[in-house]
Amino acid sequence: MSTNPITGPGDVSAKARRGGEELAGAEALGWLARAGLLARGAVYFVIGLLALELALGIGGKATDQEGAMKAIAAQPFGKVLLVLLAIGLAGYALWRLIRAAVGHGAEQTDSAGDRIAALASGIAYGLFCVLAVGILVGSGGSSSSAKETTGGVLAWSGGTVLVAIAGLAFIGVALFQAYRGIAKKFLEDANTSEMSPSVRKAYTSIGVFGLVSRSVVFALVGYGLIKAALEYDPKEAVGLDGALRQLADSSFGPLLLGIIAAGLIGFAIYSVADARYRKV
Repeated sequence: MSTNPITGPGDVSAKARRGGEELAGAEALGWLARAGLLARGAVYFVIGLLALELALGIGGKATDQEGAMKAIAAQPFGKVLLVLLAIGLAGYALWRLIRAAVGHGAEQTDSAGDRIAALASGIAYGLFCVLAVGILVGSGGSSSSAKETTGGVLAWSGGTVLVAIAGLAFIGVALFQAYRGIAKKFLEDANTSEMSPSVRKAYTSIGVFGLVSRSVVFALVGYGLIKAALEYDPKEAVGLDGALRQLADSSFGPLLLGIIAAGLIGFAIYSVADARYRKV
């Protein structure tokens, strides 16, 4: 294969690397990342608030990210809010994918584990952005439920193994989130030197509570997927909304659901604070 005598493959690769380095450190990308953290906070606040209302018996419902975005769209100026949310989610996804590809941002260098987590997070929030756009254009609500998706995968050759792996992945994420919260590792990603002692104390407390609460929900989703694979029963699979319903239906359900719902609201508040202090 012939190469351009002026610009060879090495030059193209070097230019691509330089472009990625410049993009990773761009101020605009940092602002997109912070907008994305605010969007993440808004989604989890709605999920947590609706779950808390359900736990208190004053309405509400167990819902997931898509349901939260539909609830936002139903509010006054909801379409405008959803547009802003979609932009934020897109920005967050782009930031995470670039961090996965380049391995650092303007203020921080990532480990191999951080890059894998960034890739998974970037893909997930890219899908959430697609959901937001689908709701805006009127095609939202056509997505499959966890049971429908799991049932389709179980029918594949080797489908039970894939579903079990997905369940283990969710439990792995749950354990990682719990570890980050309990060990306070999330503080390493924040500019704590810019916080006053009282702000750091509040930031730490809400971060621990929020991350551990979210890990419980992820663990329930993973458990449901593994059980669906072992029993070859897609009805055992649950999404985030199903995991919250399981809490509501368990012994001491309203109390447990109320604690986790408060934790998800805490995670939302942590996300907003993270938008201010996160190293990008």
